[in-house]
Amino acid sequence: MLVGLSFLIVFEVIADILAKEYSLRGSWIYAVAAISAYIVANSFWLFALRSGAGLARGSIIFGIAQAVLAVIIGVVYYKEAYSITTTVGMVFGLVSIILLSV
Repeated sequence: MLVGLSFLIVFEVIADILAKEYSLRGSWIYAVAAISAYIVANSFWLFALRSGAGLARGSIIFGIAQAVLAVIIGVVYYKEAYSITTTVGMVFGLVSIILLSV
């Protein structure tokens, strides 16, 4: 379960970075690479579901982990703005993952 979710998150973040690069540079190679990475990521989603991740629990873990990583990459690498609301939302998301693990 964790292997599938981990690869899903990694490839989803890679796809998001490639999509962001496409939006900045306009080169179609980034768009094709992003779509390819999304396909690979969702292949791991199928593997995670089959391995027992569960639709509800797996979706929450994936969504929050991917969102936190996207915010960190956006702020650190792309110098995007963030607010206290974003930070509070990330903290609540991380708390929800901890509560799911209990």
